[in-house]
Amino acid sequence: MSEIVSPKRNLWLGVALALLVAQIIILYSMGRLPICECGYVKLFEPGVNTSGNSQHLSDWYTPSHIIHGFLFYGLGWLLLRRAPLSARLSLAVLIEAAWEIAENSPLVIDRYRTATMALGYSGDSILNSGMDTIFMALGFLFAARMPVWVTVALAIAFELLTLVIIRDNLTLNVLMLVWPVEAIKVWQGGL
Repeated sequence: MSEIVSPKRNLWLGVALALLVAQIIILYSMGRLPICECGYVKLFEPGVNTSGNSQHLSDWYTPSHIIHGFLFYGLGWLLLRRAPLSARLSLAVLIEAAWEIAENSPLVIDRYRTATMALGYSGDSILNSGMDTIFMALGFLFAARMPVWVTVALAIAFELLTLVIIRDNLTLNVLMLVWPVEAIKVWQGGL
């Protein structure tokens, strides 16, 4: 009960919100577009190798960001077990925001284009990037409330679902960024 009304909780939630706002401001200063160049906002973008991917509220990579939340919850539990949940959430938002900024840098955008199936990837819109962080936070809060086995089962289900539907998932995305495998790239391009 004390965590619910604690001033520390409010402080840490403010830190998490400030980090999200900082992410948005930094992306804007980097020249990222606020919304899709198409001029409208969709709830979900079903195309993977389309100009709308990573531009709208959600897409097939949203499950990966939810899994980030699961993983960051586990990391926070390991590193800051005695800290309030809201402090651990702030750490998760910091990590996700840092990734979103790095992901939208010319270096990483170029890496995606050359090493993964994302041949025409031009980075995220600010809206999509902010929503990626929000979906991560939702995953974090889900993991905080659910038994570990439920969180692990859902992560596996997300990975298998996106593997089957788009031939990509968090595991392959990380692998292809760090250690590209030509056979996987060819298989992924067979959509």
